[in-house]
Order: sequence, then C-alpha cells, then structure tokens
Amino acid sequence: MADLVREQRAQGLDAHALVHGDPLPEDPDWLRRVPVQMELIFAPIAIGFRSALSKAIDEIQPDVLHLHMPNNAVFWALTINSAWHIPWVVHWHSDVLVSETFWALRLAYKIYRPFEQTVLDKAERIVVTSPPYLEASEPLMRWRKKCVMVPMALTVQIPEEVTQEIADTNWKPGTLKLLSIGRLTYYKDFETLIRAVCGARSLQLKIIGTGELRTQLQKLIKALTPKGQEPNVELLGDQTETDKHHWLASCDVFCLSSCERTEAFGLVLLEAMAHSKPCVVSDLEGSGMTWVVASSGAGLSHLPVGDVQAWQEGLCLLAQQPKMLKSWGQKGLQAVKDRFNISACARAMTFQYQIAQINPLPRPPNKLELILIPAKDEAETIAQLVCALKAAGHHHILVVDDNSSDGTGQIARNAGAQVVRPVLPLGAWGGMQLGIRYAWTHGYQSVVTMDADGQHEVEEIPLLMGAAQYANVVIGAHPQRASRLRLVAWRWFRFISGFALQDLTSGFRYYDRQAIELLAQDEATLLDYQDIGVLLILRKAGLRMVEVPVSMNTRLVGRSRIFNSWFSVAIYMLTTTLLCFARWEVPVKRKLRSH
Repeated sequence: MADLVREQRAQGLDAHALVHGDPLPEDPDWLRRVPVQMELIFAPIAIGFRSALSKAIDEIQPDVLHLHMPNNAVFWALTINSAWHIPWVVHWHSDVLVSETFWALRLAYKIYRPFEQTVLDKAERIVVTSPPYLEASEPLMRWRKKCVMVPMALTVQIPEEVTQEIADTNWKPGTLKLLSIGRLTYYKDFETLIRAVCGARSLQLKIIGTGELRTQLQKLIKALTPKGQEPNVELLGDQTETDKHHWLASCDVFCLSSCERTEAFGLVLLEAMAHSKPCVVSDLEGSGMTWVVASSGAGLSHLPVGDVQAWQEGLCLLAQQPKMLKSWGQKGLQAVKDRFNISACARAMTFQYQIAQINPLPRPPNKLELILIPAKDEAETIAQLVCALKAAGHHHILVVDDNSSDGTGQIARNAGAQVVRPVLPLGAWGGMQLGIRYAWTHGYQSVVTMDADGQHEVEEIPLLMGAAQYANVVIGAHPQRASRLRLVAWRWFRFISGFALQDLTSGFRYYDRQAIELLAQDEATLLDYQDIGVLLILRKAGLRMVEVPVSMNTRLVGRSRIFNSWFSVAIYMLTTTLLCFARWEVPVKRKLRSH
C-alpha cells in the first residue's frame, strides 16, 4: 500500500492512508496509524480505528474511500454517516478461506460475512488482482458486474551493495540453487518442496522466513537427509531487506509451492522476477500466483499441488536447462517493467476512482435461460441430472450446494455445472433465491428451476419454455404425485389463498426476467419456502402465472428437506397458512396532518 500511495502522490493525487500500527517518528504526513490492542483469530483489534477514520474523513474530505479487504476495520465505515456520502472502491486482496478443522475461524466468518457483503454492496467498484482469483471467488460472485482487474505491483529497490559475487559464497557449487520466501505456515506447503529437494544431489534449497512450523520442518529436514551427507535444505529464518536481496540475486530459481488460495497473488514473485530469476510455482487453481508466472512466461506453473515426485523431477530437469532458465528470467524482468510496475497500477486505480465518482456500472449482457438446481446431499443423482441437461443443449447450469456433506458440489462441478456454496446453510428457498439473484446480476432473461433428486424430466423443459409466451411464470404441474393428505393440504391452501393452481408446491418452474427481478429483492428474503409464498409475491405484483401438465418421477434416494417429519409438516402448514391470511390487507383511513 505504501508504494501505491507514494506513486499516487507523485502522479498528483492527494492520497492518504489509515492503517493499523504504532505511530513512528519517520511517518510521512499522509500516513496515520492506529495502535492495535490485541489480535482475535488473526484479526487486529484497534479500539480507536472508528474515531480515527471519522476524523480523517472530516479533515481530508476525500472524494473516494479506497478500502482494502479482507480487513475487519473496514466495517467501521458502515457506522459513519459521512462515509456513506463518499463513493467506495474496494481492493479485494483475497477471500477469507475457512478451514474445515479450524472451528473458531468458521464461526468468526459467519459473523464477518454479512458485513463483508454489505461493504461490497455499497462499493461502486471492486478491484481484484488477477482473473483466476475473481473466477474462483465465491464472495464476489454476486458482484461480478462491479469487478475490474488491476494486477498488484511493487517498487523493487535493489540495494547497491547487492552483488552476485558476495552472495555466491553461501551456496555449494555445482548445484541448482533454489530459494523460497514466506511464513512457515501450512498454506505455503514448504513440506512438499523440502521432500522434493532433500537428498537430491543436484539441488540445494534455502528458505527465508519464520513461523509456527519451523520446528516441524527442521525435524523433517533432519529425518530426510541421508546419513553421512550435509543437509541440502536450510531454513534461514528472518533476513534483513538487504540480505533478502543478496539471496535473490544469487539463486538460480525462485520456488513457491503454496497449496491454498490464501496465496492470492504471490507478491514475492515480482521481487524474484525483478532480479531476472525464473520462477517455479504450484498449479494452484483459483490463485493469481499461477497466472503471474504463466502470463509472463517467467517459468514453470504446471507442477501439481503437493506432488513431491513431480516437483523433484521438474526441478532436476531444470538443472540441465541453463538457457531456458535465463530466457524465463529475462521474460519475468520484462513483465515487471511492462505489466507489474507501480506507475501503471497507480494510473489504473485513478481511473477506477473516476468511474466510481460517476458510477456508470456496466449493464449485464443479455443471456437466455439459466437452469437453477438447489441441492443438499444429492451426490447420487446430481451428476446424472447435469449430464442430461448438457446433452439436451442446456449449458448454463447453476447448482447451489447448500452445505452438502457428501460432495454434491464437487460432483456437480466435475459434471460441468457452475457451483456456488454459501458459507451458511440457506434452506430450500434461500438457496433458490441465491440462484435467482445470480441470474439477475449475470443478465439471464429466464430461469428454470429443478429439483436435484431426479423427479423432474429434462425432456419437459421445452413445455415450460413454450408456455412462457403466455405468462411470466410457468409451473410444471403433476398433482397425481400427491398423497391423500397432501391433496387435502392443497385444497386448504387454494381455499385461503384464492389460487386456482392444481400443483402449488411444484419446484419445476419457469421465471421470466420480470419475475427474476421481483424475487431477487429483499422482500422475498423473508420467505422460508419456495412455493406458495413466492406465488403470493408474484400475484401481488400482477404477474401472470400458468400451469402445464408434466410427468414426474418418484424421488430416487433420500427424503424431502421440507416434509421429512410430522413436525416439519406442522411448521410448514402453520407458516404457509399465516402467510396466506396475511395477504388480505385491511385498508385503514388516515387523516392527513399538516406540519
């Protein structure tokens, strides 16, 4: 951030920064620090941040607020009235990745998530650092129309005293000299790199950094080093800035073996590329790290995550390719000069500030229909349904995986569907509305909803589409599937709601763009079920609904999420009855008062 602000000021912007930390005597006038009292689950807690932000806004009178996330301090802006009158630009550095084993972080993110989404809703523009990260980011999925890619950049200042000759004395001759830099923590996956190098006589690895895994990694190096040999892997610990550049100048190859998208970009890669060093990184899906190297032609980016043998074979082959290494290093240096330089980054950010002030958000492109499938624990049927849809020519398929525990989402993704998985379980209608909001923001003109359990026939989608010329909403009806008790319930709901529809609970439906817009609104969020309450909202808005007869299969496996017990049935009956009664609004005459 400091490099960016300095360059913005050099380009004529009156840029200021408010950050966590203790004030230092050498701090420039444009930098304000707020002391941190404690850390809670990796998040700094600074009690004075709100007042500092409010004071900064009052004194500086900014035209734009540039907010960096993830950062819990950003949420204070939501509580400051003056901040709401300023356009916001959010700089999205990474998602908050929730570990299945770290329950405290999972719980914390459930609290963090609503505030995060509120900030994204308020933002005029969202800056992401690479195309792959945006494509894989679930929190940003709803806000893609606001997102723009601006790669990260650095001002790399190589100390004058750094020379290759000085640093070469720290390496053993006759080996491929490998360097890696980063915190010794789980997502860096230094274990894979160490296992690939230990014992390989043609390779030598040095790692700069400290962290909670230092002792464990040191034991691993000792255990893997053959008896009678000196270790060819060394943990260097923390290094000064000058010493770091010594090591970068003297190594042959820079390596980054990260295994999780917490490695969102790999800023240290730009430092290595500035030294003309080729880079070898893991093929980490959804991370900008792979994109940085591949798009620059600066090294290898296809080594599988955690594959020790592939890493060892790849690195040993590089020891025999000095000309290729030199070519990769030159390309990396050119990429830093042309694409990842701080001047270009600052200019791109200035352009986004200008757009934020006039707020010309792009219109979503027009698309045809989206097939929407809410699913929870439907691993046995979801792949068959997705494959049948694709075979029938439906290529826009969204599966909302409502926190399944059986791998439903991954199976659907492997079958070719787009998959979203909310952090919190949303329930039947919540998952459906998430998909409808996705359709709205991505410009789809219609949505066809289907159950994931195989009840609805793909071949009958054209029946719904054909009837769409006469109505906003088309319901695929199959009342024959209902039991005697369900028929009694339907008769009751038809009586109190005034609907003449025969199949009130069918999930096989078509919604046009007008219905999509209506059901994406906040009012529809209050519903618990996707059937009668939705129909009441649609009717209140004056939308036309029709039914077409279709065939349906019996559920192949599992049981209904709603009608899975008599207690659930009772809750459903009570809730839906109250909802139907609530539709009768009693007009009240009021006297107008003059003030």
